[in-house]
Amino acid sequence: MDSDKTELSKRPIRSYVLRQGRLTDGQQRALETLKPAFGIEYRPEVLDINAAFGRVDSLKILEIGFGMGESTAKIAQGQPERDFLGVEVHAPGVGSLLKQIGELDLKNLRIIQHDAVEVLNHMIADGSLDGVHIFFPDPWHKKRHHKRRLVQAGFVKLLCSKLKAGAYIHVATDWQEYAEWVLEVLQNEPLLENTANDYAPKPDYRPLTKFENRGIKLGHGVWDILFRRK
Repeated sequence: MDSDKTELSKRPIRSYVLRQGRLTDGQQRALETLKPAFGIEYRPEVLDINAAFGRVDSLKILEIGFGMGESTAKIAQGQPERDFLGVEVHAPGVGSLLKQIGELDLKNLRIIQHDAVEVLNHMIADGSLDGVHIFFPDPWHKKRHHKRRLVQAGFVKLLCSKLKAGAYIHVATDWQEYAEWVLEVLQNEPLLENTANDYAPKPDYRPLTKFENRGIKLGHGVWDILFRRK
């Protein structure tokens, strides 16, 4: 029993709860037929990201926690000259994005179904990324759960080590207190500089989601935070 407690105490705090969501028939088919081509298996070794996409000169953008993948697919479709690597733990979201890859015939999108921190630590080479997208992460709004928030000082430092000089981090959230939290964390990282005075205008490449559109009509705010690596 004591050894079990010791092992649990060593486990990192995760920013998500792994739910066994129900797969639709289409998501299941996409996982079976498209994951072999567009999925990258997690391995604790550095990924040759250029080989994964089959080209060298394109910008490489990492998206962490893409949900059901609607925005990810639209961004990849709108920027075929860039390559996008999506990381997500939940199978329905992975299946959904794979299905969209097939429907839209996207060639510039790959998926790793695994914990993003482990992917960053073990698979992403230092100084290899041109950008990172983190859209609508779980705000863990209760104070006792703030330790579960993805954007923390240590995580941002890890991200910075993977970014090229001039690369960007783009966070979007519809929770004001979390926006303030993210802004403060990024401002306190000496390797980053804000592209705006505080919050940035929504970049054209980030599409509005149905949920976001509904919130805006109800008067809810959305905050985009965009920093660059020095």
